[in-house]
Amino acid sequence: MTKEDLKIIFFGTPDFAVESLSRLVDGGYNVAAVVTMPDKPAGRGRQLQQSDVKRYAVEHGLPVLQPVSLKDEAFIEALHSFGAQLFIVIAFRMLPEAVWQMPPLGTFNLHASLLPRYRGAAPINWAVMNGDTETGVTTFFLKHEIDTGDVIQQRSCPIGRNDNVEAVHDRLMVMGADMVLETVDAIIAGTVKPIPQEQVLTSGQQPTPAPKIFKDTCRIDWSRPAEDLYNHIRGLSPYPAAWTTLTDDMGNETSLKVYATGEPEPFTSTDKPAPGSLLADRKTLRVACADGWLQILSLQQSGKKRMDTDAFLRGYVLSDTARCH
Repeated sequence: MTKEDLKIIFFGTPDFAVESLSRLVDGGYNVAAVVTMPDKPAGRGRQLQQSDVKRYAVEHGLPVLQPVSLKDEAFIEALHSFGAQLFIVIAFRMLPEAVWQMPPLGTFNLHASLLPRYRGAAPINWAVMNGDTETGVTTFFLKHEIDTGDVIQQRSCPIGRNDNVEAVHDRLMVMGADMVLETVDAIIAGTVKPIPQEQVLTSGQQPTPAPKIFKDTCRIDWSRPAEDLYNHIRGLSPYPAAWTTLTDDMGNETSLKVYATGEPEPFTSTDKPAPGSLLADRKTLRVACADGWLQILSLQQSGKKRMDTDAFLRGYVLSDTARCH
């Protein structure tokens, strides 16, 4: 079998998936159809917005399926009609068994972690938030339990001390696309030897979760150590962004998204400020954590644009008793 003979159906939604889809198309692989999320209303006008994958597919003349339910009989019949031998899933919904068992060569997923570490919806965020120095990408064959299938290939990637989730995302996106093509080629050549995830774990290791990020997950708890919050903030930057509430001495509150901070700084006196206390001048703003200060470098006040902290301080007068919480 050649790559031109192998019919592929590609499942994906965001830009992370587009990189792999474009590499398949540019490489001459036979992408028979694309499955992506239905268009959703977004923005102030609530106009319908296409997914990144759909925009790419339409621009390149690929058939697009957008089922509301992945168990819909008409959708299942449409999938059958393409006669695809392989399904590829990247950053999509959980597939029902009737779908992922359909192609004779199987269904594989590209996941942005070194499985079985960070199984779940937000593997890149949690790796950075937890202060990891390494992550990676994995291709694996789907089975019933999410992110538990046998590993086909893995490749590691360092996480730099100053990396935010966007920087790691972009590196893994390119690395993952390379590995998707390598995985397809190995399937065509018949050289794939999947390994159960349990065999990937070293002694004493356990699978780790990467659950979906919610608004409460993003809130900054200033009673935590400064190092933890440094990682928490960069692991959510620029999206969905860590946030805190700034309160002045009159009780007025404003919400701040925090995108970047300086390195944790130890307290310089024997006095230990209460968590959330502020140390500010005309250009800098530091917030007290459990064991030190974090200097906020980039933020966004509710209803405003993202800006550097010195620009924020030029337009917002901090009272002596203002604090974050």
